[in-house]
Amino acid sequence: MKLHNPNFPALLCSTFLHIILLFTVTLLYLKPATSSATPTNETDRLALLKFKESIDYDPYGILSSWNDSFQFCNWHGITCGHRHQRVTTLELQGHNLRGTIPPYIGNLTFLRAINLQNNSFYGEIPKEVGQLFRLRDLNLTNNTLGGEIPTNLSSCSELRHIIVSNNKLIGKIPKELGSLTKLVSLGVARNNFNGGIPGFLGNLSLLIIFSAAYNDLVGNIPESVGRLKSLSYFAVGPNKLNGMVPSSLYNISSIRTLSFSQNQLSGTLPENIGHTLPNLQWFYLSDNKFFGSIPSSLCNASKLQKIDLSNNSFVGSVPTNLGCLQDLYFLHLSMNKLGKDLDFLTSLRNCSKMNVLSFVGN
Repeated sequence: MKLHNPNFPALLCSTFLHIILLFTVTLLYLKPATSSATPTNETDRLALLKFKESIDYDPYGILSSWNDSFQFCNWHGITCGHRHQRVTTLELQGHNLRGTIPPYIGNLTFLRAINLQNNSFYGEIPKEVGQLFRLRDLNLTNNTLGGEIPTNLSSCSELRHIIVSNNKLIGKIPKELGSLTKLVSLGVARNNFNGGIPGFLGNLSLLIIFSAAYNDLVGNIPESVGRLKSLSYFAVGPNKLNGMVPSSLYNISSIRTLSFSQNQLSGTLPENIGHTLPNLQWFYLSDNKFFGSIPSSLCNASKLQKIDLSNNSFVGSVPTNLGCLQDLYFLHLSMNKLGKDLDFLTSLRNCSKMNVLSFVGN
């Protein structure tokens, strides 16, 4: 005779629900975090192990400590916060690591700094980086990363530094980055970016460094750049830029480096440039279409070390007071339309640090 348990359907349903719950929890640990997941210390540990799995070449065995013999906060390149024991920094720069950056990095929600520069990471920057709302520093310089900069980096409102130079990134510099008003440095040099220099730069009032040299950028330098009163480093050459340099850019007294080399920019230099740029140290204008005379006020930019005005259309005489620049060691004036008056050479005797002086092709 068969016994019938009237509670059997309920028991079966309960068992089934427990299996579903267990499976769901397991998935939460193994997949990149979403807004509905609640990351924990274990989430961090598993995410780091997924990161290790994505490395296919570790010549120095840097990740050998990433195992269960050590608590993950003691793994090489990892720093954790004291309070929650969650990963706050991931620093693996300069170890010749080769691999991809897995989407699981988005599970490290307490991350404040990622530094993977000087390695051989390839593939794309995962969009999950945009989930790291505490992130302040992102340094991926000198790898072989491709694809575009994820537009959702705009969600990382604490970002101070985005440095992705020396990669194979493509597309435009995302306009969404204009909402990152705490940005201090934006480095995108030596990639394959196209489009123009974004006008949103003028909204980044704390910006000190903008480096976009060696790309395929076109169009003008936006007027809004002149609003960056803390700017110290502005390098946009070589590219395919044209038009005139906004006069307001020459009025940012904090600038130390201006580099426009190898573009199609034109115009004259302000007569008072040495007064408005008193901290200027490196001044690169080579291979453009600048014209007019070389302002004698350059002498007032007393910290100048390198001046390259070669391959333009400058005319007239070279200022005879350049010898007042005691730190000047590089002066390249070749391939212009400058006059034959060489009186300026006499004053250069005072430039005891001079290493390179070129005046050919005038």
